[in-house]
Amino acid sequence: MIHEFDAVIVGAGGAGLYAALEASKTAKTAVVSKLYPTRSHTGAAQGGIGAALGNVDEDNPEWHAFDTIKGGDYLVDQQAAKILAEEAVQAVYDLENRGLPFSRTPEGRIDQRRFGGHTRNFGEAPVHRSCYAADRTGNMILQTLYQQCIKNQVHFFDEFQVLELLLDGTRVAGLVVFELATGEVKVFKAKAVLFATGGFGRMYRITSNAHANTGDGPAVVMRAGIPLEDMEFFQFHPTGIKDMGILITEGVRGEGGILLNRDGERFMEHYAPTLLDLAPRDMVSRAIMTEIQEGRGMRGDRRIDDYVMLDASHLGREVVERKIPDIADFCKTYLAVDPAEKPMPVQPTAHYAMGGIPTDVDGRVTAAETVYEGLYAAGECACVSVHGANRLGTNSLVDLVVFGRRAGRHIAEYVTGARQPRVPSDAGEQMRSRIAELKRQDGAHPGPVYDRMQSTMMENVGVYRDHDRMTRGLADIRGLRETFKEVRVQDKQSRFNTEVLGILELENLLDLSLITAASALNRTESRGAHSRVDYTERDDDRWLKHTLARIEDGEVHIAYKPVDTSIWEPKPRTY
Repeated sequence: MIHEFDAVIVGAGGAGLYAALEASKTAKTAVVSKLYPTRSHTGAAQGGIGAALGNVDEDNPEWHAFDTIKGGDYLVDQQAAKILAEEAVQAVYDLENRGLPFSRTPEGRIDQRRFGGHTRNFGEAPVHRSCYAADRTGNMILQTLYQQCIKNQVHFFDEFQVLELLLDGTRVAGLVVFELATGEVKVFKAKAVLFATGGFGRMYRITSNAHANTGDGPAVVMRAGIPLEDMEFFQFHPTGIKDMGILITEGVRGEGGILLNRDGERFMEHYAPTLLDLAPRDMVSRAIMTEIQEGRGMRGDRRIDDYVMLDASHLGREVVERKIPDIADFCKTYLAVDPAEKPMPVQPTAHYAMGGIPTDVDGRVTAAETVYEGLYAAGECACVSVHGANRLGTNSLVDLVVFGRRAGRHIAEYVTGARQPRVPSDAGEQMRSRIAELKRQDGAHPGPVYDRMQSTMMENVGVYRDHDRMTRGLADIRGLRETFKEVRVQDKQSRFNTEVLGILELENLLDLSLITAASALNRTESRGAHSRVDYTERDDDRWLKHTLARIEDGEVHIAYKPVDTSIWEPKPRTY
């Protein structure tokens, strides 16, 4: 049986749901998700969504665009950043009108808080720009959009894993998917397909990403012959709960929380004297790692587990419990620490992929001047590029709603004139054979491969990088991809076989780890989240360009495309 729809959205987070909502105005639309939609990772976003509403401080979208470009260390495509900042304002009001319960000022307006890297008047001072719903902003976006999709009769296929993208030349034909409930491989025929599968932080040992964030969309698209963009840039959020990766939102620092080393010193005064603890995330992560490496961190069980403290106790219990209630609960539950009374132990944690599937500002997948008709991507799995070398806090949710909405609107228009695609008669057979092979005989267990991948990426392609460590990490990943060929499932049943699902996810992560490590080794400069101790300076003469990388015959092939610098000339990034 082949399922037929005008548009199929893969992923039910903020970008996928907003795209589905807009596409459903003209298209018979399906959402295929490996999770129940309200469990999507957008729900973990805490601190807010950036928009220059000016409800607390004077603000305008031009300043937001400038901060986005400067924060991305000038690898941001500037016209895309302009669209992001300008359309963020209406996107927030649209969400409010659809029912999102934002926190309010005493006057009843949407409240706003400070966030790292967001400034007024082109870097003059911090600005209140982040619109928030306590520290549950992402969850509120998810709930709001899901309810609207149900209202508009979007079809949902929950617990389906995408396996293969079907193309007719450079035109979309559909998808091959794995249904977890039955163990069967299914085919979806569609005029338009949008990938909104989120990030791939599970390639790292300590990460804020959910277990489902395994890069399914980028890996599937790359195997269809489409290169991935800027994969060397992976953001480490500076304040994850020690050893766990659960985020302590930047909103804590936006409310006045401060970072302290083992001497009780507010060390960000030395690294970013203007913005202090609200400098961009890459700068704060490097500052924390420097404090640790120079012996000013709090001692963990091993040196690699050292950490610093984030203190919000001076804010008072009323502020902590009203502004960051979920964070307070996390710390009490996992650390036995009440943040209204004691500082919280934190360390940088793998958080966000700046790179992904290359798209234009309407979400259309484009590579080497080829526009793939009917193929779209949005959200963290996509690279517009509005985040460049380092995403500003709050801009992930802005990206979801602005470009998810734009892609959905383009799909709604595209499908009305698109012809029916041609699906190969043997679609899905290769994947059925692949899954049968995994069950046919005993082999290696995937667990050790998964653990080694996460450890080598954390140790060798982390916050600080150099040639020797990345070369070692790249060799490890290549070896693990060979070992992976011997992996088989122990559980042979069909229904709800999560072991099959786990092996398919591991394959995606190994491919993306290889591309990330190879792209990072190739870029011989420091820019944003890509910080090399052997090439400490940003090199605009050689490296003001986007990386395009793909795997062919087991090797990573790299090409480049220019960066749009049409508004502001690149300048040194100081805070």
